Amino acid sequence: MSNANDTPLARNVNRIGHLDIPGGGQIVVDGSYAYVGHMEPPYGTSIIDVSDPKTPRIVSQIMLEGTDSHTHKVRVAGDLMIVNVERYNRHFLRKGERIPMLRDALSMHLRRPVDDSEVARELGVEPGDIAILDAARERGYSEGGFRLYDIADRANPRLIHHQLTGGIGVHRFDMDDSYAYISTEMEGYVGNILVVYDLADPKAPREVSRWHMPGQHVAAGETPLKAGQSHRLHHALRVGDEFWAAVWQAGLRVIDASDITDLKTVGEFNYHPPFPEPTHTVLPLRTNIRGRRIAIAIDEEHEKEKGQPHAFMWVLDVTDLSDIKALSTFHVGESASPWGDGASGRFGAHQFQEHFDSTLVFATWFAGGLRVVDVADPMLPREVGHFIPEPVGGAAAPQSNDVDVGPDGLVYLLDRINGFDVLEFTG
Repeated sequence: MSNANDTPLARNVNRIGHLDIPGGGQIVVDGSYAYVGHMEPPYGTSIIDVSDPKTPRIVSQIMLEGTDSHTHKVRVAGDLMIVNVERYNRHFLRKGERIPMLRDALSMHLRRPVDDSEVARELGVEPGDIAILDAARERGYSEGGFRLYDIADRANPRLIHHQLTGGIGVHRFDMDDSYAYISTEMEGYVGNILVVYDLADPKAPREVSRWHMPGQHVAAGETPLKAGQSHRLHHALRVGDEFWAAVWQAGLRVIDASDITDLKTVGEFNYHPPFPEPTHTVLPLRTNIRGRRIAIAIDEEHEKEKGQPHAFMWVLDVTDLSDIKALSTFHVGESASPWGDGASGRFGAHQFQEHFDSTLVFATWFAGGLRVVDVADPMLPREVGHFIPEPVGGAAAPQSNDVDVGPDGLVYLLDRINGFDVLEFTG
C-alpha cells in the first residue's frame, strides 16, 4: 500500500478489516469483542464483534446525554465493563479558571476596566471564547468519575453504578477481576492521583487506598509543587505486586502494591527537563533480556514546539528500581509519513499495547500511524513493520491514537478522529 507521493504506507502489516466509526481514545480487545471509548459526545462506548476480523460489526453503542462529559477510556474484566467520565474539552475549559484573577490583575495594571479581547489575548483564545469560558466556570462540573456496566449481554449493556470522584473526573485507568485502579482528580489534591477501588460489589465500589506524589495533597498541608498540574498521574498499570505509573512531566514511578491498602513508591525516573513531551505509559516486558529487566516508556506528542524533538519511545533498564537507567530511544522521522509535517495534526508518539507477550512493541505515532518495534536488543530498538492508515471521514490526516493486540495476535488500531482497523503483522 502506498500513497500518491510514493511514501510506503505499510510494511509487514496487512489490513484485514476496517470500520468507519467516530474517533476514539482507547481500544481494548477481550475474547471476540473490541471495546472502544469515543473521544467526543454524543458517542460514549462501542462494543464491536470482531469474531470475523474481516467484517467487524458494532453490536451496541452507549450514547451520552449532553456535552459536558466524554467517556473515551474503557476496560473490561469478564462481564464487567468500566468507562471513565471526564469533563469534555477540559484543556480549553480550564483556561476559564484563570479569568477572574487575570481580569483583576490587568485592571490593576492598566488602571481601568478591561474588555474580553484583552483577557483573550493573555489566555491565547478568541474574544468570543471568553463568554463560553465564563459560563463553563460558573456552571461547574460534578459528573466526574467512572461508570460500571454489566455486559453479560454485549448487545444490551446495563448501567450498574456511576461512581463520582472529583474535579474534572477520571482519565485513563486499569482494572482486573478484583480492583479498579483509577487515575482521577480528588478534592484536596492538585492533579490526578491513583485511587484503588474494590469491585467485590460493583453496585458500590469501595475505596481501599490512594497514592500521590509529594506536593499533590495540598489539603493535608503539603507544599504545592511549582509544576502544578503538570506533575500528575496519567495512569498506573498493575503488574503483579507493582504499579507502573506514568506521571506526565514528572516521568515515571514504580509503586509497591504488595499491600494494596498501603502503596509505596519504590522507583522513579524523570527526564523532564530537558525532554519536553510528557510521559504517557510505562510497562515492563514480561521476561528479562540477557539477565536484565527491561521496561518501555512512551511519551505523548502534546504541544509540539518548533525546534523540539517529536515525542518518542524509551527503553529502560529497571533491574534495580533504585537506579533506573535509559538504555536507548526510538524515534520516527517526519519523512516516514506523508503527513509528517504536522500541518494536519499531531505527528509524534502516543501509546503502545498495554501488555507484552514478546519483545515486539506496537506503538501509535499519530500521523505516523502504527510502528512495530522489536526491542530484543535493548540498546538498539529496530522497526520491523509499520502501517499508516489513509485519513477517513473527512480528516486531513490520520491520528492513530490507541492500539491493542488480541489473543489471536491480530492488531487493532484506533484513530483519534475517525476509523478502526484490524491488522495482521506478517514480519
